[in-house]
Amino acid sequence: MISLNIEKTFGFISKASVAAYEAQVKAAQEALENGTGKGNDFLGWLHLPSSISQEDLADLKATAQVLRDNCEVVIVAGIGGSYLGARAVIEALSNSFTWLQEKKTAPVMIYAGHNISEDYLYELTEFLKDKKFGVINISKSGTTTETALAFRLLKKQCEDQRGKEMAKKVIVAITDAKKGAARITADKEGYKSFIIPDNVGGRFSVLTPVGLLPIAIAGFDIEKLVAGAADMEKACGVNVPFAENPAAQYAATRNELYKSGKKIEILVNFCPKLHYVSEWWKQLYGESEGKENKGIFPASVDFSTDLHSMGQWIQEGERTIYETVISVEKVDHKLEVPSDEANLDGLNFLAGKRVDEVNKMAELGTQLAHVDGGVPNMRIVIEKLDEFNIGQLLYFFEIGCGISGYLLGVNPFNQPGVEAYKKNMFALLNKPGYEEESKAIQARL
Repeated sequence: MISLNIEKTFGFISKASVAAYEAQVKAAQEALENGTGKGNDFLGWLHLPSSISQEDLADLKATAQVLRDNCEVVIVAGIGGSYLGARAVIEALSNSFTWLQEKKTAPVMIYAGHNISEDYLYELTEFLKDKKFGVINISKSGTTTETALAFRLLKKQCEDQRGKEMAKKVIVAITDAKKGAARITADKEGYKSFIIPDNVGGRFSVLTPVGLLPIAIAGFDIEKLVAGAADMEKACGVNVPFAENPAAQYAATRNELYKSGKKIEILVNFCPKLHYVSEWWKQLYGESEGKENKGIFPASVDFSTDLHSMGQWIQEGERTIYETVISVEKVDHKLEVPSDEANLDGLNFLAGKRVDEVNKMAELGTQLAHVDGGVPNMRIVIEKLDEFNIGQLLYFFEIGCGISGYLLGVNPFNQPGVEAYKKNMFALLNKPGYEEESKAIQARL
């Protein structure tokens, strides 16, 4: 079971001040549970892990198998929550060099529709020219510019290269149940489709088909992932006492740190495979809490790599930060430091030690240094990188985010600020229906 240690925040905030959140946290949990808080039409994620049926999982696994059997490459077309959850899990569980290996056990997963770079899309379409590829089109509306543009290119290329019949087999839509461009296309073309539930927002959607289908295609066990999340759903339940509930403790501690002037949370890992878990987490918390001119700014670093770039700032920069460290107890492989007769690098004192022991001492040494330098530290310990533990971690962060957003007093389930750039972009591109905005924006340029 994931554990949370907040001891290294107590030189900066008091134990009593965290304990004082108990009633507020309980109220936030009950608002989530009873659907009485802000954004209560987007609470479908709350009991999702325990309500996913075996039939749902079997359907996803069967579709995943069709793509695994017929594709060397699968493109996940989506942006934000439509791809970050899947990518976070796939990268956390994959061999770091899987895409370079000659013998592959699963299709290579590639991501598109998350930028509007002409070069990226050109290079992708060139790479796919001699590949048997499939596409998962993930979009609730089907009109999100970045994803729709990439899908338009990929759909045409897949049909041209593989023929209409095969394209129908290897293009899957994950979209709204009844409406929107992606739904209409899927129904018209006869694509297999899965539903993004109306009551689950993109950043909370990793345990819906949005995340589960790509994860299954990549060869990972989605039953274990869901089981881990369901386990954490119980451990963070509304009736679990405050002191024993890790998500409640996390939400209370980060809000108290924020109140004390710590405006930036840095999510830290000492395992490079967790890089995209941090990217997913940044969207989850940033998009949920950054409202009404308030909210903790979510940042992330990969240690020990970034100790040689951001380490100086963290050690001695402005004291407005705290760190939350994800610590992985066990590694998958064993590698010892060899002895070297000349010992020119002076590393013989490490000879015979496991590389992971060196990494763990770097982690401990960093924590001591940063706390001494005025940076409060929280530590999340997970046993190892496997489906069950990653499932736990994802749900822990989701429920922690819901509670934390309510403590902050915002609606954690909307994202009104995301629309501002889109309106300007459409006006600048002369999209039909934006004539007035086009005129107004041209006058400003």
